[in-house]
Amino acid sequence: MRIGIFATADEVADQAAALIIRAHARPDFVLGVATGGTPIPLYERLRAAHSAGRFDLSHARAFALDEYIGIAADHPERYRNFLCHHLIEADEGTGLRESHLHTPDALAEDPYQAAADYDQAIRDSGGVDIQILGIGADGHIGFNEPGGSLTSRTNVGVLTARTRQDNARFFDDDLSQVPTQCVTQGLGTIMEARHLLLLATGAGKAEAVAHLVEGAVSARWPATITQMHPHTTVLVDEAAAARLELADFYRAQWEAEAASEQPLR
Repeated sequence: MRIGIFATADEVADQAAALIIRAHARPDFVLGVATGGTPIPLYERLRAAHSAGRFDLSHARAFALDEYIGIAADHPERYRNFLCHHLIEADEGTGLRESHLHTPDALAEDPYQAAADYDQAIRDSGGVDIQILGIGADGHIGFNEPGGSLTSRTNVGVLTARTRQDNARFFDDDLSQVPTQCVTQGLGTIMEARHLLLLATGAGKAEAVAHLVEGAVSARWPATITQMHPHTTVLVDEAAAARLELADFYRAQWEAEAASEQPLR
């Protein structure tokens, strides 16, 4: 696990974009994409790079981490709509084609079969090259909530009260509008990506980041499973890094490796 600590959330987004831009030229590139507030500045930078001719996903495919169940197809907070906006529509997009953006079919009559089909589709694609991840305040990645299996496949999940409260800001702060179920890539599925790129910003993520980086691998903090991945990069701002006991070591290690110039393997 490589840890990059930067002064601001904007610098985190700059570093993440630079890493993805250097890696995306691989043939049949597959990008794993995340939703929520944290990756929005990253997507802004990828769109700017596309506009400048330095980044193009026209021959790539993208797979989303998750999708809400029980939300209308045209709802602005449906994750497919979120990703279409940030990767395809806004500012002329990133070059990604809508037909190449894959999201779980949470509108399916049988969401359990849809979850299994989605897991197989990721495998059939050849697997994800870089998986963008955020982290919840309770340590979840995707919608893999505390207490779940560390080896799960794409599945139908239940959202905890804390996750629903955290996400209520996207639903006019009305908890009753926040879905209670989802289809999410499981931790076992996520761990099959070739590289994990996790972003965390803000003081509200400090406890989760401390467990992620320095805690024991535990279902109580699902993101800790990424310690076991051979290629995990964690990019955080100073606020999110506030509880890291070995922060000085991570800064020195990042500088020594000149990680900002290293392609994601």
